[in-house]
Amino acid sequence: MRLKGKTAVITGGTRGLGRAIAERYLVEGASVVCASRSPHEVKELVDEVPDRVVYHEVEVADPASVDGLMRFAVDTFGRLDIVVANAGVHRDAKVERLDPAHWNEMVGTNLTGVYLCTRAAVPHLRQSGGGRIINVSSLMAGRVAVGAAGYCATKAAVEMLTRVSAIELGPKGILVNCLSPGFIDEGMGQAVASNDKLWQTYRRRLALGRAGQASELADAAVFLAGGESTYINGHVLEVNGGLLWA
Repeated sequence: MRLKGKTAVITGGTRGLGRAIAERYLVEGASVVCASRSPHEVKELVDEVPDRVVYHEVEVADPASVDGLMRFAVDTFGRLDIVVANAGVHRDAKVERLDPAHWNEMVGTNLTGVYLCTRAAVPHLRQSGGGRIINVSSLMAGRVAVGAAGYCATKAAVEMLTRVSAIELGPKGILVNCLSPGFIDEGMGQAVASNDKLWQTYRRRLALGRAGQASELADAAVFLAGGESTYINGHVLEVNGGLLWA
């Protein structure tokens, strides 16, 4: 129960990695707002713990929607302590063929969404006496992948936004860190692991020889949200099992 009495907002929290983090936060005693464009797979969690988890619709690229999300969390549970900015999209295409609409979608969701969550959360976190912001980037933030210019660029920007935010918000008692998942058996990583031919290529780059489990990423998310990481700020925590990238 390391997060007992805390309230967390998780964007992209209704499926994949976001849902896995929400599930683990609930086990650790937190109250959770699972935010997304759609409820997806969150009903089961709501049915299991109806007094500590709710769904709220949000468009992370819309300032008014994100502001409303943070107010909703405080109105529902009385406080805000943790924000996990996890919502993300990936559109494959080489630069010369990348549709500007898809580029704008990735920038809006993956980067602007993180900025807006940070901006909207700050006054509520300060009112709670400080708090944690955990942004989610990707192994592709620092590695070249053909056909992933928009995704790589936005995730790299998230890591720098994390570092700058940490310096600016640390004096206010708000710690800002970043989770960088490798190949995880949920969310976007699941598509790679389920493609046998593609997976044989990537599996050889993993020191542990396997994909990570969503629960292993959730463990790291609990660490960054809890009392064991009080002097960690502006850090990018890679959860990738030892990844080699040629």
